[in-house]
Amino acid sequence: MTGRPARAVLPPSLGARFGLTAALAALVVVVLGILYAGHSEPGRVDGWIIAPTAGSVRPPWRHVALALDFLGEPTGSVLVVVVCVAGCLLLRRPRAAVLVVAGTGLTVGTTTLLKHLVGRTIHGPGNLSYPSGHTAFFTALALVAALLATGRLGLGRTAGTSLVLAAALVAGATMGWAEVRLGAHYPTDALGGWCTALAVIPATAWLIDRTADRTTDRTADRASGRLTGRPGG
Repeated sequence: MTGRPARAVLPPSLGARFGLTAALAALVVVVLGILYAGHSEPGRVDGWIIAPTAGSVRPPWRHVALALDFLGEPTGSVLVVVVCVAGCLLLRRPRAAVLVVAGTGLTVGTTTLLKHLVGRTIHGPGNLSYPSGHTAFFTALALVAALLATGRLGLGRTAGTSLVLAAALVAGATMGWAEVRLGAHYPTDALGGWCTALAVIPATAWLIDRTADRTTDRTADRASGRLTGRPGG
């Protein structure tokens, strides 16, 4: 076999920490889902932060909020994913490209499922709101980018953890602000979306690495078997 082994999308130094982070984030998603199941009004925590109303943001910030919202819509999200996948392939990081597609897809799929299970609504019975898919999607992208940067820069456990969490916080807060200010979600919806991404992306990255490593090992065993005359394992 020739060439360098593929880099893990979840750096080994971060595996344990983000396994715990994913578990805690999943717990928050479940707890908030139980608390707000079937609700159609902002909760007490939402009122402490901001009461979501469609006219609560004015130009020019409204244009910024609408642009961010577009990135989470089907057309905008597909365009963003295509650009990110192309970037990963140009950097010769196929695992990262898979994580972009699988991670964001599973994250958005999870939020969609949870919306129907929780049944929280905003501005009418047809507008399911918990958790925020836009916030989850944007946070997922930031997590993938930060994990890629951590591996590429060779950051240690503390620096890598700080970078990944900071990227997730900035992305989640930015999209959450846009969604709440546009009246599309309650603040706790955004928190739920943020935590959904924190739960799904590390688990997906671990699964991709594990599957890819097993495939590589099997290929190497077969090649070794052919060279030595032994059947591959």
